[in-house]
Amino acid sequence: MLKRFVGTIWKRMTPAARIKIIRATQPKFTVSAAAVVVNEHSEVLLLDHVLRPFSNWGIPGGFINVNEPPEKAVEREIYEETGLKLKNVRLVRVRTSNRHVEILYRADASGTAEAKSREINQARWFKIEEMPEEMSDGQKADAREFI
Repeated sequence: MLKRFVGTIWKRMTPAARIKIIRATQPKFTVSAAAVVVNEHSEVLLLDHVLRPFSNWGIPGGFINVNEPPEKAVEREIYEETGLKLKNVRLVRVRTSNRHVEILYRADASGTAEAKSREINQARWFKIEEMPEEMSDGQKADAREFI
């Protein structure tokens, strides 16, 4: 009986009121899209990030904008940060870590990667066995798995 009553009230509320209730009662998440980007020499693109804690080196990516499809977000981020355009973008994993959701892609690109964003110190192609030692083990494993 109570369940039906609550359901009736919920359905009569405006969409804006329902969204406010949902936002106030549900956990908040950040969402990012990243990619293991590989060139024609089977090298992986890594960026030396200004703001990344612990190790600056890692795979490229960034936060998704409101109403932006994740695949477009990763293409945009990598183009803004390096000037590279991605090809053959495919989803390989979605995972959560605490209150963060990461959408991981595998993509191809060619050309010279340049640091084009103030968030990036360097952009370089690395052979899988020559990735920077200080890079996180998790991102090294991602690069090895999806290259």
